[in-house]
Amino acid sequence: MSIIVNHVDFVYSEGTNTSQHALKDVNLQIKDGEFLGIIGHTGSGKSTLIQHLNGLLKPAMGEIYYNGRDINDKDFSRKELRSKVGLVFQYPEYQLFETTVFEDVCFGPKNQGLSVKDAGLRAFEALRSVKLPKEVFYQSPFELSGGQKRRVAIAGVLAMKPEVLILDEPTAGLDPQGRDEILEELARLHREQNMTIILVSHSMEDVAKYVDRLIVMDDGRVAYDGTPREVFKNYIELEKMGLSAPQVTFLMHDLKKKAFNVDEDATTVTEARDTILKCMGKAR
Repeated sequence: MSIIVNHVDFVYSEGTNTSQHALKDVNLQIKDGEFLGIIGHTGSGKSTLIQHLNGLLKPAMGEIYYNGRDINDKDFSRKELRSKVGLVFQYPEYQLFETTVFEDVCFGPKNQGLSVKDAGLRAFEALRSVKLPKEVFYQSPFELSGGQKRRVAIAGVLAMKPEVLILDEPTAGLDPQGRDEILEELARLHREQNMTIILVSHSMEDVAKYVDRLIVMDDGRVAYDGTPREVFKNYIELEKMGLSAPQVTFLMHDLKKKAFNVDEDATTVTEARDTILKCMGKAR
C-alpha cells in the first residue's frame, strides 16, 4: 500500500481576483507503515495537501494514487477511499454531534453499512484503543475534557478501520499533558498496528520526537524531505521560511561553537542528553 502524489497543482478560486496557487508541482510517495510529519508556516500548503490525500480536494493538475489507482478516476469509490484514508481535522471535537460518546463513534461504521451490532463492536474497540475509560462511553461528548473530546474524534475515525490516519494539528489547544497523551497514543498505534500516520504539526519538538520522516512545505512546494535529523540540519534556511528547529538543535550548535564535541544534529532531549553525557565522559 502506498500513496503517490504525482505533479500535483491546486489553485483556490481559480480564475478569480482572489485566486491562490496553494500547491505547485508536488511530488511525494508515502509508504506503508510510515510515521510522516508535515510542517510549514501558515499558508504553506500543508493542510491543502492532506485534503487531497483522501479526495476532499481534486488537483487542478496531476494525480493522486492510492494502491496504484488514481483516486480521481470516475470509477474509484470515494466512500471506500475515506474509510481507508481517515482524516482528523484540527479541533475535531467541534464535529462531535451525537448524544453519547459511544453513538458518536458508531456513526462512521454505520455509514459504512455495518450492522448496529458490528458498528458497536468497532466503537468499543476504537474507544479502548485511545484509552478512554468505560465510564465515559455513555456520557455526552460535550461533558468531556478537551483531551478526551480529541480522543473521541480520533476513535470515530479508527472505528472505520483506516489503513492511513491523517491528523491536522491534533494537539492544538491542549495542555502539555493532553498533548503528550495524544501523541503517545498515536505512537502506540503506529508501533502496534503498523498504521501509516501522517501528522501535521507546528511543534518542531513533537515531530522531532515522534516521526520517522519529515516533509517541509513552503509556498506550495516541498522544500525538504528527509529524517528529522536531516531536515533540521537546515535550521538557518528553515528560519528564513518562518519556521524553526527544536530548541535542542540550537543548544547543540551553541555547544559545538564553544568547542564541545557534541552531536550537533541531535534533535530530541534524549539525543542531546546522550551526546552531552558522552562528551562529559570523554572530557573526564
